[in-house]
This record gives sequence, structure tokens and C-alpha cells, in this order.
Amino acid sequence: MAKHRSRRGRAGGIAIPLPVVPAAALKPGELYAALDLGTNSCRMLIATPHDGHFRIIDAFSKSVRLGIDLERTGALSKQGIGRTLQALRVCAAKLTKMNVKKTRLVATEACRRAVNGQHFLVQVERDTGLKLEIITPEEEARLAVISCAPLVDAETTQLLVIDIGGGSTELVWIDVADVEPHRRASEIMNLRPGKSEGGATGARVIDWISIPLGVATLHERFIDVSDEPARFALMSWYFEEQMAAFKPYLGASVGSVVDGFQMIGTSGTITTIGAAHLGLRRYDRRRVDGMRLTGDEIDVVIQRYLAVGHEGRLADPSLGRDRAALIMSGSAILQTLLRLWPTERIRVADRGLREGILYAMMHADGALQGSQ
Repeated sequence: MAKHRSRRGRAGGIAIPLPVVPAAALKPGELYAALDLGTNSCRMLIATPHDGHFRIIDAFSKSVRLGIDLERTGALSKQGIGRTLQALRVCAAKLTKMNVKKTRLVATEACRRAVNGQHFLVQVERDTGLKLEIITPEEEARLAVISCAPLVDAETTQLLVIDIGGGSTELVWIDVADVEPHRRASEIMNLRPGKSEGGATGARVIDWISIPLGVATLHERFIDVSDEPARFALMSWYFEEQMAAFKPYLGASVGSVVDGFQMIGTSGTITTIGAAHLGLRRYDRRRVDGMRLTGDEIDVVIQRYLAVGHEGRLADPSLGRDRAALIMSGSAILQTLLRLWPTERIRVADRGLREGILYAMMHADGALQGSQ
């Protein structure tokens, strides 16, 4: 198991995405694009800076299942590649139509692990004109934490950010006890990979880890186990076993409550559970992003998903076929973490790599000054 320490990259101010607006009257130089090609999904945002925040001009999200069978074969499948190329052609057309010049297009765990990952990206550039970079787990964790920094509560002293992806899960534990509450979010954004632990009055990364198990890869690993409760228990056990090198896990007394502890979850798993808790039949980002859930509330939703079984989840209009297949593997990861570190203060983040990329690019251009 490779473990990577990480520091968060700085975005100059604390930027909150604002509602989608038309692209009319915007100059090409004002547009930024961030694309995240994961194991399960292809997602892109096009945005423009606005008063220290950013406004979304266009958004694209498509389930492509690029990493299907990756756990078994070690390679990207022809079917996954075909679906992904179709989605990327749509993204390329949008970027061309809007004449977007400032872009960062990244690929994560599926392309990192696949033996044909680099060859696939060559094919992507040839077929679509898009040049994607495979980012390290270190950079993936950095960008995820940047996007979540505005959700840190004033009373938090110990922070765990979890990003449950399709092919990997990143955990970052940060100590903000010595940071004044109004500076915590910006100090978290100041953390960068590979540097020392931070000063006496700054945020410190205690440890971080990238576990090569996400909703798709964990699901595939135990797909042959027919008994669902047994499969759920095995997924939870196996995920916990991969955390052996994570320092906060080594020091954890299972089920103990950490004073001043906050968990922020960013992933389709946690946003889906948040929406289910609210009883939303149609997903509403405005109600889900930033909401708080207790461990008991999360457990109620997970137990309901277990009780109805796979067919029941398929029939749930709020899930959709792809999410219905993968929600239990993500739930096994989330429930494992909540068992280790119980909390009444988990916050749900409908944000991730794309938002982190946008924050970082806009800060580099000095475009977020209005939020300081």
C-alpha cells in the first residue's frame, strides 16, 4: 500500500460556487474549465471568477464506467474506452464552442492503474484534441481538500476529509487547533504536498493516505459474493484492512469520540445518502451541499438500502441504475470510517476535484482577490 503525505494547495480566497449563468457577454479569457475523468464518471465545469467566487457557466457529468473490469483484468476495457471517448467528445465540443483557453483536464485512479492507461490518453488526444494529465494520489487529495475548505466549522480542531471515488479513496487528517476560526479555511488551502507539517499557529497535516479502493473497484472485488449482508461486511472489513498505515487509524480506539472532530465527505456516496435522508426524489445540490448528517442518520439510510436489496435499489427513482449498483460499496467505506471515528458533525460536500482545480487556477491568476 502506497501512502502519500499531502498539503493543500492555496486558493487565494475562499470561493463558493454560485448558480449557473449564461455565457453571454463573457470574454474567452474570463472562462476556466476543469475536467475530472474518474473510474466511473467524466465531469467538467466551465466557470468564470465573480467577486472572489466563481460562477458556473456550463456543467457536464456522465457515467462512463471507464474502470469496469479493471479490478479483474488490470486494463481499461474497449466498452469503457468507447463510452468515455463519446463523453470527452462532448466536452471538447463545449470547450471549442466557448473558446475556453484556461483549462486543466485530469485523469485519476483508473488511468493510473491500467496497463493501457497512457495509451488511452494518447488515443483521447488523437480523437478529441484533449490533452489529459494523470495526476498523482497526492494531487488528487490536495484538490479535494481545497474544494472542501469553506465547509470547516468554527469549533473544529481535528478535521478528516474523505473523498470516496470510483477507484480510490483519499483520507486527509488535519489539525487546526492552533488556528483562529476565521483563518481555518484559508490555512487549510495553504497546505501543500511535500512540505513540513506547518508552523505553530498554522494548520498541520497529521497524515494522509490514498487507498486504491473506491465504489467501483471495491464492488468488483466482492461481486461474486451472493449474500448481500455478507458482501457488505466483507467490503467493510477489507477496506479497514487497507488503512493499516494511516497514523490516525493506528492511534484510534474504535468507537471513541475525538473532541473537536469534524468529518467532511465529498463523493457521490455521501451526497446520495444526504439526498435520501432529506427524502429528495429529485436531486437538489443547493439542499445537499453543506448539509450536516449524524452517524445515526447515515446508518438509517444504509440499513434501508440493505433491507430493500439490489432490486429494491434499482426501483428507487432517486438512485438510477449505476448508483444503485455502487451505493453499497461506498456505504461500506463510509460506515467503516464512522465506526472508527463517530461524529455528530459530518458535513456533506457536493464538490470535488473540479472545484479544487478551478480555485487553484483562478488564484494563480489573482482572480479570487475579492474573497479575502
